[in-house]
Amino acid sequence: MNSSIKLNINILIGILIVFQLNSCKSQNLQSVDFTPENTFTSGIEGPAVDKEGNLYAVNFGENGTIGKVDTSGEGSIFVKLPGESIGNGIRFDKKGNMFIADYIGHNVLHVAKGSKEVTVWAHNPTMNQPNDLAIAPNGTIYLSDPNWAESTGRIWMVNAFKEIVLLEDGMGTTNGIEVSPDGKNLYVNESEQRNIWKYDITEEGKITNKTKFLIFADFGMDGMRCDEAGNLYVTRYDKGTVVVLSPEGKQIKEIRLKGKKPSNIAFGGPDGKTCFVTMADRGAVETFRADHAGAYFKSIH
Repeated sequence: MNSSIKLNINILIGILIVFQLNSCKSQNLQSVDFTPENTFTSGIEGPAVDKEGNLYAVNFGENGTIGKVDTSGEGSIFVKLPGESIGNGIRFDKKGNMFIADYIGHNVLHVAKGSKEVTVWAHNPTMNQPNDLAIAPNGTIYLSDPNWAESTGRIWMVNAFKEIVLLEDGMGTTNGIEVSPDGKNLYVNESEQRNIWKYDITEEGKITNKTKFLIFADFGMDGMRCDEAGNLYVTRYDKGTVVVLSPEGKQIKEIRLKGKKPSNIAFGGPDGKTCFVTMADRGAVETFRADHAGAYFKSIH
C-alpha cells in the first residue's frame, strides 16, 4: 500500500473518530424520558433521590401527594400530605430523613427514614409560600419564599431550635436555592428578574457579602443543584434546557430537554451522575447524564 493511500485511510479514520465523539456529545446534550407523560400533575417539583436510588417528587397523580419512582421508572404514591398541604421542594439529610417545603401550610414537613408519618418540623405563618429548600453540609436548611403576585421574595433559615428565621427580605421572586459543596456559599435565583445571587455563609449559618453571580437576558429559572465540582445546574423554565455554570459563573454546557418547563433537578443513579428533571408541562421526569456526581449525593451514600 503506497503512502498516499495510507494517508487517506488515516484521515478517514480520524474523521470517523471525531464524528463518533461528537455524536456521543450530542447524545449527552439531549434528555430522555424516565417516567411517562402525566404520571404527575403539572405541579411536579422537588425531585430527590434516597440512598437506595429511588426518586421522589411531589404531586404524583394528584396534588398533595409525594410520589416514589424506583430505579426502573415504576411509580406509586409514597405518602399523602396531611390536610390541605401541598409540597414543593424535597431534600434528604445525611441520615436519610426527608424534608418537604409545604407552600400551603407554611411548613417544613418531615418524614423520618423508614417511616411514612408526616410531621411538622418547622412552621412560620408569615412566609408567603416556602418554595424550594437546600440543606448545607452541617444540616442547616435554607428556604426560598416567593410572592408571585407582587414579584417579590425572601430567604429563610431553619435554625437548631426548628425556628424559621428571616435572612433577607425585599428580593425579587426567589425560587431555586442551593448550597455549594463546601458549605461556604448560598445560591438563590429570582425567576422573574432572571438574577442568580451568591452569598457567603457565616459560621452561624447567616448570609453575607451578596454578589450577583449571573443574570440571564431571557427566559425564567426554577430549581438549581450543584455537582461535586461546584458547578451549578440551573433549570431554564420556558426555554426547556438545563444550563451548567462553573463556580465562576461561566456557562459550561446547555442540555436540551423534551419539554419546555423544567421545574427542578436532582442527581442520582448508581454513581450520582444521572440527572432527573421534573417537567411541569409534561407531568413527567426526564433524565440525562452529567460529567460529575451531585454534590449532596455522596454525603448520603
